[in-house]
Amino acid sequence: MSNRTDIIDALADTPAELAELRRRRPEAVDNAQRSFEALFEPTDATLIEALPVATRYAVAAFIAGVSGAQRAAAFYTDLLADEDDTLVAVVEDAVGKGVSAGPYAGGDFVTFGDGPLAAAFDFTHLLTFHPKDASPAAIGHLQEAGYNENAIVSLGQLIAFVAFQLRVVHGVRVLAGNAEVPEGVERRAGAADPGWAPAPATLRPEVVAPGKFVAHPLGWKPWVAPLEKSELTDAHIDALIKPERADMEYFRLLARDSQALKARTLTDLDIFYNTEGGLGRAERELAATVASRLNGCEYCASVHQGRSKEEGGDAEAIDRLLDEGVTADLASEAWNAIRDAAVALTRTPFEFGTSDVDALRAVGLDDLAVLDVINASAFFNWANRLMLTLGEPDVPKRYR
Repeated sequence: MSNRTDIIDALADTPAELAELRRRRPEAVDNAQRSFEALFEPTDATLIEALPVATRYAVAAFIAGVSGAQRAAAFYTDLLADEDDTLVAVVEDAVGKGVSAGPYAGGDFVTFGDGPLAAAFDFTHLLTFHPKDASPAAIGHLQEAGYNENAIVSLGQLIAFVAFQLRVVHGVRVLAGNAEVPEGVERRAGAADPGWAPAPATLRPEVVAPGKFVAHPLGWKPWVAPLEKSELTDAHIDALIKPERADMEYFRLLARDSQALKARTLTDLDIFYNTEGGLGRAERELAATVASRLNGCEYCASVHQGRSKEEGGDAEAIDRLLDEGVTADLASEAWNAIRDAAVALTRTPFEFGTSDVDALRAVGLDDLAVLDVINASAFFNWANRLMLTLGEPDVPKRYR
């Protein structure tokens, strides 16, 4: 790991006391930094060839720009200029066309022209604002532009990571009392059908899609070819953290970028399983379920609603959340406050503000617990974007 300043703290201007509090989740902090390094400073020449560093910085600058995160946009634009200053104007032009709000579904595909970088911007806008609209056609669009399986996995991880990073940065700034909120923007009107289509390499699995959010397990099938078990090296197995994940197509797919997978997994584990103070496990899983419900990720919601219940969460309230959506009354001031905070962070993330922090404190959460709400909500804006845009859920035969 490099010796550079922690990027989230740098972008958030995190006060010393709050920075120290963030380090009560040390693996989450360290591995969010390692995720940046894996995705923007990869050491694997194959991954750099598949997705050049200049493209990586251009995509990140585009995400920050269209999201209204000006400090992050300046940060990534500076890195892009060092790599390829000819792309700075290209990104600025694309940002002007793509500034929007989200999440939303049901069309409004904004497109950015021809060529590989434009296709990456198309996919990035989709993942940033309406990942629920992802499809095999979106994968085919990238493949037709020349992106292979490794590039698509790295690109998906990068976009989803920046969605997480921007939310943590904003959440920390709000908690510190120095948040800058961009002026409101409207959803960008786009084309109902961008004309994309699956490519010959796009997987088209046969699935039975869930007709609603469910409280039973779901399967998941990829649109991008995962590694075969026989292809997994020791480095891949190490990145899985849990060797049994070699049997899961999702993790064998993410193993195409093993450094990013390992850092992401370790970030996840510390956010949700480090119980040294802060928010209870059931409430962290509630925040994950709320983000997943709002983003439309049936698979993630099915997993994390169950974990919240296993940790003692109110099963009836969770079932109402699944059935009615994020406006459901969760029959608890604390749970409703956590729900509202997770919704606000997920939407833009700039809806999250001082009133959300005040509401969380009013129901008894200390600042470490508020950080846990921020981390858990933000992380599922990372997880959902991978699950929704690299494949689709499948109802197991026993539940059909």
